[in-house]
Amino acid sequence: MKLFNPILLGLIVYCSATSATTTPDVGNSPWGKNDELGRLNMMTAEGRATLMANTDWQQVYDLAVDYYVGMPSWQAAGDPHYQFWMTHTPNGAIVDNVLQQGTAVNQHVSYSGSAFSMYTHTGTHIDALSHFGLNGKIYNHFSAVTHLGDKGWQKAGAETLPPIIARGVLVDIPASKSLTQLPDNYRISAEDIKTALAKQNTRVLNGDVVLIRTGRMRQFEQPSVYMNNAPGLGMSAAKYLAEEAGAMVLGADNLSFEAFPAEINGNYVPVHTYLLAQKGIPIIELAYLEELAKDKVYEFAFVAASLKLRGADASPFRPIAVPLTHSGE
Repeated sequence: MKLFNPILLGLIVYCSATSATTTPDVGNSPWGKNDELGRLNMMTAEGRATLMANTDWQQVYDLAVDYYVGMPSWQAAGDPHYQFWMTHTPNGAIVDNVLQQGTAVNQHVSYSGSAFSMYTHTGTHIDALSHFGLNGKIYNHFSAVTHLGDKGWQKAGAETLPPIIARGVLVDIPASKSLTQLPDNYRISAEDIKTALAKQNTRVLNGDVVLIRTGRMRQFEQPSVYMNNAPGLGMSAAKYLAEEAGAMVLGADNLSFEAFPAEINGNYVPVHTYLLAQKGIPIIELAYLEELAKDKVYEFAFVAASLKLRGADASPFRPIAVPLTHSGE
C-alpha cells in the first residue's frame, strides 16, 4: 500500500489553487476580546451540577488509549514518536549505587524509574485553540507575531483549558450503516450525522461534547493500518455540529479527525481551522469509543482534564464517560 501523506497532498492542492474571492479569517469571541476559551465558556456550575445528579456510576467508561512504543503517531510533518525508557531499574540501582545507599539497602529496596517523550498530539489528546490558525492569527485574533514566543503561546495555550464536565453524545456512524468501521478515506457528511442520530434516537444539545466513531480504533494496535487513509469528518458535518447543533467540543477515534484530501483549495486542514480558529471549538483525537458503541451508550456525562502544559497547542487527555439515568433534555 502506498503511504498517504495528507500534508504533502494539501500543499500540492494549495500551490495549484486559484485565488479565492474572499479569504476566511479567524473568529471573534462572543465572550470578549480577551477570551481564550471559545466555546468552553458554555460550561456552567448549574449545568455541571444537574448533569452529575443524573448519572449512573455503576459503569464508568475509559475513553483514553494506552501509550506504547511504536504506537500510531503523527509523522507526516516529522514530529517525534512516543518514546519510553527506564531511568532506574532494581539491578541498575545495585550496580550504579546512584543514591549512595550501598548494596544491602539497594537489594532490599527495589527502585524503578522511567521517562517518556512525545509530540503533544500523541495518543488521546485535546487540541487547544492555538493549534491551527488563519493568516498568522488564532481564534479571537491573537497573533503569532505578538503572542507566540520561544516558550510557547502566551494566549490560548493548553494550560488555559479547564476541566471539561458536560453532556456527551456518541455518534456511531458505522453502526448506522450496518458496518463495523467506515471505509478508507470516507468523508463523514452532515447527512451521515443526522441519520446516525435518528437511528440512535439521540439529540445533540447546545453545549454538548460530541464524539464521532469511525471504527478506526479497531486497528490501533496496527499503527501502519490505523494511520493510513483514515476516514474522518467533512466540512458539512463540522458546520452542522457547530452551527445547527451547537456543540461545544468535537472529537473522534481517529488521529487526523478530518478526512483527506482536503475539500477546500488553499487549506490542507479546513475542518481544523474552521472549528479551532473560526468557531473556538476544541478537538479531541484518538478517543477510545469501542466499549461505548458495544454497549450502545449514546448519552453520558463526559468528564476529562488535560495536562496544564503552558504555551502548548495540545495536551494529553484522560476522558471518562458515565451513563446518564436520562437524557437531561
